[in-house]
Amino acid sequence: MADEVTRRNTLKTAGIGALGIAAAGMTGAWGGEASPGGAGTQAPYEQAPLPYRYDALEPVLSEEILKIHHGRHHAAYVAGLNDTLERLKRARAEDDYAEIRALSRDLAFHGSGHILHALYWDSMTPGGTEGPTGELAEMVEAGFGSVEACKAQFAAATKAVEANGWGVLAFEPVGRRLVILQIENHQNLTIWGVAPLLVCDAWEHAYYLQYKNRRGDYVDAFMEIIDWEGARQRCLAAMR
Repeated sequence: MADEVTRRNTLKTAGIGALGIAAAGMTGAWGGEASPGGAGTQAPYEQAPLPYRYDALEPVLSEEILKIHHGRHHAAYVAGLNDTLERLKRARAEDDYAEIRALSRDLAFHGSGHILHALYWDSMTPGGTEGPTGELAEMVEAGFGSVEACKAQFAAATKAVEANGWGVLAFEPVGRRLVILQIENHQNLTIWGVAPLLVCDAWEHAYYLQYKNRRGDYVDAFMEIIDWEGARQRCLAAMR
């Protein structure tokens, strides 16, 4: 059952572009399908359940951390995203854009927070996988020289994120290559158009309860539970 849930979630995340740009349409738990009945009737965003049990990533990440992270923090971004969309709808109806700067910022922050967290859960799998295979392995070798070099840069970038943010392995479609990025907060320092394949949450809420201020130890442990097959599927979808 867990394998089937993971497969469905992988298909959902495949093709999702830079922090919300869809290469293959955002539906279901990601974005909600557009409801019939005219403009302004799209369904709200929904949060998908984890693709594994809350205790499935132990000892790397505890059941308590996952329950708080998924059930409170991620859920708050989904709620914030839907609230922002409602406020924007109200602004359009009233032709009042006095708060458009704050609303635009909230849309990027909460929307990126939701999408990155959804990718984060799918970036991990109980026990991890050995490493990238197929086309992803070839791109890793071409872009970084070796899998180990790619993993070392990804881990170093994630550990060195200033304050709160993310480490991201992404496909960049213009140069058709892989890049490793540091994202500050959820929405800053990206390259437009990239499709994130693998992400690691470097916000303190992702690890502090278990690792305290030892972010490096958390990132090293995360590297052991990466779902490289899910990353490969997302890479294939992004390359189409």
